[in-house]
This record gives sequence, structure tokens and C-alpha cells, in this order.
Amino acid sequence: MSGGSVERVRAALLAAGHADSVQAFPEGTRSAADAAAAVGCQVAQIAKSIVFRGGERVVLVIASGANRVDMAKVAAATGLPVKRADGNWVRDRSGFAIGGVAPLGHLTPPVVLVDEDLFAFEQVWAAAGSPMHVFATTPEALLALSGGTRADVKEAA
Repeated sequence: MSGGSVERVRAALLAAGHADSVQAFPEGTRSAADAAAAVGCQVAQIAKSIVFRGGERVVLVIASGANRVDMAKVAAATGLPVKRADGNWVRDRSGFAIGGVAPLGHLTPPVVLVDEDLFAFEQVWAAAGSPMHVFATTPEALLALSGGTRADVKEAA
């Protein structure tokens, strides 16, 4: 499955006019800390994709790897009743397994929020369809690629 998911992300990047910046890291990039260690950046530069259920809608939050997501802020920003999604629902709706959910190339177009904190960086890294693949991009390109809205989604410290 992951081979097809990674190819779907590559195709979506190219279709959007973005460079194919997908890189494989056999040691794994499942968590933000793992991904940051693999690519050699700050954890905050990892754009982690978190899928929530907004009723039957897929709500995708692209959050800074350093942040925990506040579900109340997500619900307020989307106007949807937001709850955690289980792995099977995520895979069925997005086409990605947890740990490899990309910000684009979803089977069902999600409602997308992009963490305001990512815009502090020139470059960020996002999952590319598998727990071992990521791609480099800019926060602005990530916003455009995902069709998202900038939002404050961070849980207060």
C-alpha cells in the first residue's frame, strides 16, 4: 500500500507544479521527532498531518511537530464537531495509514487547517504517504498544496 501512497503524493506534487522533493528514510519518520532526526531539522519544522472526524468529513490539521493540537480550536475554525479518528477510518477516507498521512493526495478531499506556527520557518517537511517518506516544502506552498486555511490550532502550554 505505501508504494502506491507515495506515488500518489509524488503525482499530486508534480500536478501542482511543486518539485518532487520526496525522500526516503529507512530508519522511519513515523513521529515528528523521528522525522526531524532523519532530515536534520528542528521538530517544529515537521508538518505533521493529524486526521480528525468532523462528522463524516475528514478534517486534516497540518501542525508543527512541536505542538499538540487543541480540538476545540479545530472545531471552532471548521464549524464541525471534531473527534479523534481511528486508524481504519483514516486509511479508508484518506488513503493513507497513520504515520504516513500526507497533506495532499487524499482519496476524499479534507477540510484542512495549517498551523500558524509553521510560517515561522523557511522550510518544513511533511509526510509523503508512508512512515518512511517525507518531502521538503515551504509553509506557503504547503498551504496552497493542501488547499488549507492558516489557523491557530496549538494547545495552550
